[in-house]
Amino acid sequence: MFHLSDYLPILLMFGVAIGFAVGNVLLSQFVGQRKRTRTKSMPYECGKDPVGSARERFSVKFYLIAMIFILFDIELIFLMPWAVVFKKLTLEDGLGSLAYVEMMLFVVLLLVGYVYVLKKGLFEWGERSRVEAEAEARAIHAADDARRKPARVRAA
Repeated sequence: MFHLSDYLPILLMFGVAIGFAVGNVLLSQFVGQRKRTRTKSMPYECGKDPVGSARERFSVKFYLIAMIFILFDIELIFLMPWAVVFKKLTLEDGLGSLAYVEMMLFVVLLLVGYVYVLKKGLFEWGERSRVEAEAEARAIHAADDARRKPARVRAA
């Protein structure tokens, strides 16, 4: 039987989420520093300086970060329904330990991937990483120029 009151916790969750977001924005406006600098005024493009042509190639690091974000997003998509039905699986079906072991295996596999990414230095955005990214961009531009050069010679 349908009862609108069954959806009250969901409405409450949305209210808390919206209140939290609005509260943080207002708090940062009242408490935060207002000193404008050139760096703060620049658009932020996920670790890449917004300089040059919009047709530039992005570093592979940019796409790897995006894939990791999606990976952990998918992890949450699997964890939430599992957490909701875990008690039911434990009490009614007796499959609680199996469900727990499977989910912990899933989490461990994700943790192994996270440690691998950490060891590879994917989250390092310091000076060394910037120099490596610039060297990669120069190599890509040189390869593009070398590939286009014969086409220009033929056209002339």
